Amino acid sequence: MEIETKRLLLRPFQEEDAEDMLGYLEHPTVNCFMDMALSSLEEARAEAQKRSKELNYLFAIVLKENGKVIGEIEAYPEEESPDTFSPCWMLNPAYQGKGYAFEAAFAFFDYLFSEKGARRIYAYTEDYNLSSQHLCEKLGMRKEGCFKEFISFVKNPDGTPKYENTLQYAILKKEWVTKQ
Repeated sequence: MEIETKRLLLRPFQEEDAEDMLGYLEHPTVNCFMDMALSSLEEARAEAQKRSKELNYLFAIVLKENGKVIGEIEAYPEEESPDTFSPCWMLNPAYQGKGYAFEAAFAFFDYLFSEKGARRIYAYTEDYNLSSQHLCEKLGMRKEGCFKEFISFVKNPDGTPKYENTLQYAILKKEWVTKQ
């Protein structure tokens, strides 16, 4: 499965994507991705090989002009509510601020609603991640709430969990269709 936009191709990962993947996972820019951090090309190769087996819900974000993987986007149906998805997206910092995240997320949301039977898509973002909040709003999602000290992905210098405030955004299929 591939999704094409004006400048991007969303496609399954390939083993050859390891070096590009390391470019954005070696130093994740937000704490929620810390558990995905890669420290070597060998780890990236193993991860690319593992990811290459997922064909429907996890996509590399690829520049059409040169084939470079600049990030990824994924969402799986929830077990209890298979028409509900919570996407996760990340881009290599060198490619942020150019509209690629919106272009990829818009196409991916459209895919989830039209091809995968999504009724509801919701996203979590840290309260300090203003670019992700802006992306959610640009996609037509509404802010549903803020969970105070909701989750911890990293530790404070003293070893205790560092809890983060998390915002939740969502959009229903009927809202998506109306906004298009």
